[in-house]
Amino acid sequence: MDLDSLTQSNSEWLRGTGPESDVVVSTRIRLARNLAQFPFNTRADDAARGQIVEQVKESLDDLPVPKILNFVDVPSLDEISQQFLVERQLISRELAEADGPRGVAFSRAEDVSIMVNEEDHLRLQVLRSGLALDECWEEIDRMDDALEEKLTFAFHERYGYLTACPTNVGTGIRVSVMLHLPALVQTREIQKVFHSLQKINLAVRGLYGEGSQALGDFYQISNQYTLGLSETQVIDKVRSVIPRLLDYERRARTAMLEEKKEQLHDHIARASGILRSAQTISSEETMHLLSSVRLGVNLGLIDDVEISTLNELFIMTQPAHLQKLKKAELDSADRNKARAALLRNRLAGDHQN
Repeated sequence: MDLDSLTQSNSEWLRGTGPESDVVVSTRIRLARNLAQFPFNTRADDAARGQIVEQVKESLDDLPVPKILNFVDVPSLDEISQQFLVERQLISRELAEADGPRGVAFSRAEDVSIMVNEEDHLRLQVLRSGLALDECWEEIDRMDDALEEKLTFAFHERYGYLTACPTNVGTGIRVSVMLHLPALVQTREIQKVFHSLQKINLAVRGLYGEGSQALGDFYQISNQYTLGLSETQVIDKVRSVIPRLLDYERRARTAMLEEKKEQLHDHIARASGILRSAQTISSEETMHLLSSVRLGVNLGLIDDVEISTLNELFIMTQPAHLQKLKKAELDSADRNKARAALLRNRLAGDHQN
């Protein structure tokens, strides 16, 4: 598959639509699975890992799911291409940085993917824009059933699906909702929210999952363990806290609008101005400024740019995407110039539309 062509399309989860999309960017559900006849990847040699890749590729042929999945051999990719897939949320940093045979299969819309030989033999993933827990679960459940007709997964009658990490044993499910929480960050209420979530065993991670920073005020809320809980119980646990988080963020936005409207409007207008005119700009500053403009659009303070454009720019201004667009390896200074040019062009285009 030609990865460069993906720069011309928007991932499904970046559409900026779907329920509660003013705060909820996307919903993701993952399932961890391992093939019964092979050791876990921590103990498997390259020969075993190669056989796992081949078996999974064979199972994808004629898979009775509505989407065609294209397989990409990750070791054959250069470093920029691997990072490109990480930025698009198609693979994890762990898969990109691993050794030995491994790969990923994903749909054209990038809403379905299967990582092969990450921590587990298989990591199934379904992504949707907005709050869409039931839709994600229905699709990934169908895909899991279809794969299980062709592959024998490691399963224990008492413990459930066996996984490399004990926290995933049981259902192997990870339910994650990505939220944009700029008002809670600016009012410094975000830490209180985190502490409350941790008390009920929910994890808070950054834009690219475990160990990543919360760039652009994006946070992923997900379950921490699965043992002893059914898939629907895990989904319902995550579902139960989302309305409260949305309420906290929206209240914080309303309070800022009522108490500091001029100051807030000025801050957002300055952010928009820098993005539309900067000649060089770092990735970190871009994420921070785009977050402010996204907030401004949702509060009705800016009306000349679409949320989908902003969501797209959060990804397109990342280092690997810029180098894919330029079809060249760029150092930090050149990336900053290319990033600024992309922002000027895209935001000017949106303004003209």
